[in-house]
Amino acid sequence: MIYYAVIDTNVFISALLSKNNDTATVKVLNAMLDGIIVPLYHSEILAEYDEVLHRERFHFHENSIQKILSAVKQYGVNVVPQATEEMFVDKDDLIFYEIALAKVDEGAYLITGNQKHYPLRSFIVTPTEMMRIIEQ
Repeated sequence: MIYYAVIDTNVFISALLSKNNDTATVKVLNAMLDGIIVPLYHSEILAEYDEVLHRERFHFHENSIQKILSAVKQYGVNVVPQATEEMFVDKDDLIFYEIALAKVDEGAYLITGNQKHYPLRSFIVTPTEMMRIIEQ
């Protein structure tokens, strides 16, 4: 089975920083690379991934960053956001929510390590919750 999901940037950061292949964020990244999770994206999301993953403080290797960006573009689905009236503390989070909202009727998820940044919705899940859904 495949799962459509918008993957918040913090999930990729956590996966790349992890020294343990058993963490939920690494499992989410691997599920995306294995085609189990089909990433949903928009040009604004790709721009955020690119900008944040290149931040000096993370020291990520260019190959790792490009692997993620290429996989999202190659295996993902470019989605037109669904506008919402909801207000967000961090306006950069809005696009992730709007993309997931556009495909929620098709079973899409928003995977984030920062659920407090989003409204309480059943389609917004942590990496651990997403892996439980996949493994059931």
